[in-house]
Amino acid sequence: MAKRGLGFYEAVATLVGTTIGAGIMGIPYVVAKAGILAGIIDIIVLGAVILMINLYVGEISLRTKKTHQLAGFAELYLGKKGKAIMAIVSFISIIGALVAYIIGLGEVLSAVFGGSAFFFSLLFFAVGALLVYFDLYAVKKAELYLNIFVLLIIGAIIAVCFFNFDASNLVSKNLSLANLFIPYGVILFAFVGASAIPAMEVEIRQNKKMLKKAIVIGTVIPFVVYFLFMLAVVGVTGQGTSEIATIGLGEKIGEFMIILGNFLPIFTMSTSFFILGLALKWMFHYDYGMPNLFAWMLTCFIPLGLFLAGARSFISVIGLTGAIAGGMEGILLVLIAKQAKKKGKVKPDYQIGLGWIFAILLILLFTAGIVYQFVKH
Repeated sequence: MAKRGLGFYEAVATLVGTTIGAGIMGIPYVVAKAGILAGIIDIIVLGAVILMINLYVGEISLRTKKTHQLAGFAELYLGKKGKAIMAIVSFISIIGALVAYIIGLGEVLSAVFGGSAFFFSLLFFAVGALLVYFDLYAVKKAELYLNIFVLLIIGAIIAVCFFNFDASNLVSKNLSLANLFIPYGVILFAFVGASAIPAMEVEIRQNKKMLKKAIVIGTVIPFVVYFLFMLAVVGVTGQGTSEIATIGLGEKIGEFMIILGNFLPIFTMSTSFFILGLALKWMFHYDYGMPNLFAWMLTCFIPLGLFLAGARSFISVIGLTGAIAGGMEGILLVLIAKQAKKKGKVKPDYQIGLGWIFAILLILLFTAGIVYQFVKH
């Protein structure tokens, strides 16, 4: 029984760790720009939507005999074209995130040490690319054990913020459709974590009836963390909220927050860069048979090229990546869930209703977010 309990908590930690990352740093900025009411609505709506998507992925996994990643589910239920599209979505998502981390680390290190953000971005890239080349898997393995540490740092930042809180900073602008879409891509980027769910099923395999509960808890924890972090930061910095939230907090609160606050993005962005870089390199190398050197060059030098070509806004990159890659992934997962209910070979331990009306509403929401980003840019 104790072993089953451990598997449950490991499963929850896997989803929380996959979900909570550098995206949290951008939420306060877009909420400050859109207005607190628009931000609250976005977090609640997108949090609920992602919870449903995660539960659908859990059901898909339970309905399928063999363990698959998202691309495997796409091939099984949507065919080879579905797998190809999911692979493209994963590529866009990872490349966008890597570009964002190059930008973000440069800005954070510049805020801490002074000097050129561009120089620090290149310095970080050089170190990160080297670690990805040498397959430092220990960095990836250690991430699971550091989730609690990340949550403690976030909790400390929130606590310090509430001691410097000014409710007048929570100004709500006139609510409009345009304002509602301002935070959309960034918040979706921060919430996406469905790729962790097949691993959760493996971790909880001795008691799969607990998978639904693990998914709910693993999705609700990031929701609560994001909501409190958003309120705390905007309540301190208001309209002066920076693109990377902790930079503005450091300027507002002082040296203590410069050190405490900026340690969080340094840690989350650097580990995420290593882990996503490894995942993409391995996909090129193992799934597509590319030589290791060529796989590494594609993984690292495409995001570097985009950065050098002019990608300099952390918020623009994660907003675009979240809306497009997150939206396309959401659409595919809705379609896979519909097919899995028809073609799945195993009776699942839980089922979530997915009528065509609700499926179409979800697809329209994701499509609207994609269209907004293209129109905006």
